[in-house]
Amino acid sequence: MGLKGSGVNNEWRRDGRDQYKYYLQIPTRWIDNDLYAHVNNVNYYAFFDTVIGRYLVEEASFDIVEDPIVGFAVESSCSYFKPLRFPEAIDAGLRVAHLGRSSVRYEIGLFHEKDSDPSAAGYFVHVFVSRTSRNPSEIPPKIRQALKKIVLERDR
Repeated sequence: MGLKGSGVNNEWRRDGRDQYKYYLQIPTRWIDNDLYAHVNNVNYYAFFDTVIGRYLVEEASFDIVEDPIVGFAVESSCSYFKPLRFPEAIDAGLRVAHLGRSSVRYEIGLFHEKDSDPSAAGYFVHVFVSRTSRNPSEIPPKIRQALKKIVLERDR
């Protein structure tokens, strides 16, 4: 069941908690809630960026200030299933769906604490580029090695 007319298979977005390889708990903030008393949609992308950044820093020893190769976001998407609200904490699950020469497609699931079904799910694509030239570059070995640990093998 993909998006009608999109040619994209989105069934993976309903994958449960057990389908993600790395987790980060992110507390919501008062300011995250909107007029409708739930976390505003723009904040979901910040949660995606946070779990990815944290993984790269902690697991790949990525130095966000000094490393000569950096990841630029070139594409992202999010599907919303159930609202998230302040003051709850969110469990952000992360996995790698595709690992290329210079790019990676992460998939992220956002879960209410202890909930097995996602409240939201999406993807985020990084292209790794030279910090100075901004030209695409091969993913550095230390980052590639860390990303391989969270690749999810699927038979879809």
